Amino acid sequence: MPKSCLVITVSGLAGSGTTTLCRNIARHYGFKHIYAGLIFRQMAREMGMTLQEFQKYAELHPEIDREVDKRQIEAAKECNVVIEGRLAGWMVRNADLKIWLDAPIKVRAERVARREGISVEEAFMQIAEREKQNRKRYLNLYGIDINDLSIYDLVINTSKWSPDGVFAIVKAAIDHLYPDGDTGFRKKK
Repeated sequence: MPKSCLVITVSGLAGSGTTTLCRNIARHYGFKHIYAGLIFRQMAREMGMTLQEFQKYAELHPEIDREVDKRQIEAAKECNVVIEGRLAGWMVRNADLKIWLDAPIKVRAERVARREGISVEEAFMQIAEREKQNRKRYLNLYGIDINDLSIYDLVINTSKWSPDGVFAIVKAAIDHLYPDGDTGFRKKK
């Protein structure tokens, strides 16, 4: 029986290419893109805090993470959706395809520096601190070790391929998810 809709999660650390991949998936397949990082950033702005300040605030206020996670889980009830977030693969347990993107921290820092208009050194320090805080918070809050990649169906080192190359790998996985080739979801031509 063909599946009438797909739920895909894309997770990865800062600068790994999750947003680029999700945008490509959403554009190609006509999927809705749910972005946990955007929700987190919006909440930081609403509280008048920088991302780093809000990160520290969230460490002491578990309701912040729980609200972001609740919105991701809710979004997974929709058809043809790609959900982006560091814990999306853990939160959306019944996703049809769980993807983890990675790259060496030096490569990720270079990407973040370009995106944010800061030095590579500053980006490196921000990423390292943020990842340390996040890992601790996820362990304390959920008992999840973000370094455990065993739940993912597909793990890609994005330093080896261009964004188009990463998308080609993921597209092949999506298009071959069901052996009969009839996924039942609409693809944009």
